[in-house]
Amino acid sequence: MGGHGLFAVPAVVCTVGARYAGSMTHAHRNAALWMAGWLSAMLIITIAGREVGRELDVFQIMLMRSAIGFVMLWPLVWRRGGFAAMRTSRLRLHVLRNVIHYGAQFGWFAALLLIPVAQVIAIEFTLPIWTALFAVTVLGEHFTRGKLVALVSGLVGVLVIVRPGFATIEPGQLIMVAAAVGFGMSVGMTKLLTRTDSAVAIIFWMIVVQTALGLLPALYVWRWPSLQAWPWIVVIAFCGTFSHYCYARAMQHADAMVVVPMDFLRVPLAALLGWLVYAERVDLYTALGAALILSGNLLNLRPVARAAHVSPAR
Repeated sequence: MGGHGLFAVPAVVCTVGARYAGSMTHAHRNAALWMAGWLSAMLIITIAGREVGRELDVFQIMLMRSAIGFVMLWPLVWRRGGFAAMRTSRLRLHVLRNVIHYGAQFGWFAALLLIPVAQVIAIEFTLPIWTALFAVTVLGEHFTRGKLVALVSGLVGVLVIVRPGFATIEPGQLIMVAAAVGFGMSVGMTKLLTRTDSAVAIIFWMIVVQTALGLLPALYVWRWPSLQAWPWIVVIAFCGTFSHYCYARAMQHADAMVVVPMDFLRVPLAALLGWLVYAERVDLYTALGAALILSGNLLNLRPVARAAHVSPAR
C-alpha cells in the first residue's frame, strides 16, 4: 500500500471529529482535535517502530528518539523564552512521572516477549480504569453517565477486538498489569502538571529525564544505524515527541476521563492501518469493537448541562 493509504488513516480521526464538532463543547472539540494529532502520530510511529526495530535495540531507539526529539522541540522552547521558561516548581513530580512512564514502557516491551500481543493490548487498555481511579482520588474529578458509558464501551470494544483467552495467570500478564497501572498514573500526573506547566515544559522534562534514564542502557547495546534506518528514526523522534505534546494539550482542554477514552480509538485504527499498509484482514469482531468504541466516545463528547472547569490552554 502506498503513502496515500497511510495518510488516509489519520484522516479518519479528523473526519469523525469534524462531523460531530457541532454537538461538542468548545473545550471538548479542542481536546478531540489534539487527540486526533496524538492518534495520528501513534499510528505512524507503529509503522516506523516496526521497521527500525528489526535493526536496533529498544533502548537505543528510545534514546535516539529523545535526543533528536529535543532538537525538534527546541523551536517551541525558544519561542516560549528558552531554558528560563522551562523552569518549574514541580520538578519532583516531573521526575516521578517520567520514571514511572519509562518503567511502564520497559514493562510493556518485556510483556511483549512473554505473552501474545492480543493479551498485551487487552491489558494495556485497562489504562482508563487506573486513570479513572487516579482522577477521582487525586484530581477530584467526578464520574458522569457519559464518562462511565465511554469507559465501559471502550473496554468492551477492545475485548471484542482482541478476544483474549486468559486461562491461567502468567508472569507476563502481571508485568503488563503493572505497566498499565504505571501508564494510568503517568496520565494522571500529566493532568496535574497541566495545571501549572505548559505542554512544552512537560515534554521538555520528559525528554530530559528519560534521556538520563536510558543513556547507559542505550550505550551498552549501541550500534550505528544503517542509512535505511535513519528516516524511520527521524519519524519516530518527531511522532514520539509531538504525540505527547498533543496529549498534554488535550489534557489542558478537558478532564482526564474525557481525554483518555478517546485513545481507545487507537485499537480499531491500528487494525485499519494494518489493512491499508500490510493488507491485514479486518474481521467482523474488529468492526463491532470499533463501533462500540466510537459510540461511547461520541456520547462522552456531547455537551453537559453544566460546563466543567478546565485548565486554560497554554
